[in-house]
Amino acid sequence: MNMLEQYRQALLYLEMGLPGDAARLLAPIVTAEPANAEARLQLALAYYASAQLNRAQAELRVLVERDPTDHYSHHLLGRTLERLNRPTEALPHLRLAAAMAQVPEYGTAVDRVSSHLGRARP
Repeated sequence: MNMLEQYRQALLYLEMGLPGDAARLLAPIVTAEPANAEARLQLALAYYASAQLNRAQAELRVLVERDPTDHYSHHLLGRTLERLNRPTEALPHLRLAAAMAQVPEYGTAVDRVSSHLGRARP
């Protein structure tokens, strides 16, 4: 199977709710093409959905470092850190995502983590 077929299969696995299988296909693609942001994001999503949170965090940190304006990667990194019970680290990423894009889910995440930390949303 070539990488394009492998990528398409991985997306199908994600749609089918099989994120672990998707991650197994996506990891070698990201290794072969480390600058491929879309493949890296899909790998991060697969890791997140399969509760491989430290791996998701690592991929998302690469994405936000390469493109600090990527609001979705900031949001997903914040959610990952929240799931890792690291709300203090999560909140800046969640706030940044909410400031960059008016997505209701972003504001909800900020409110949830702020409340957990006992802080009001600015």
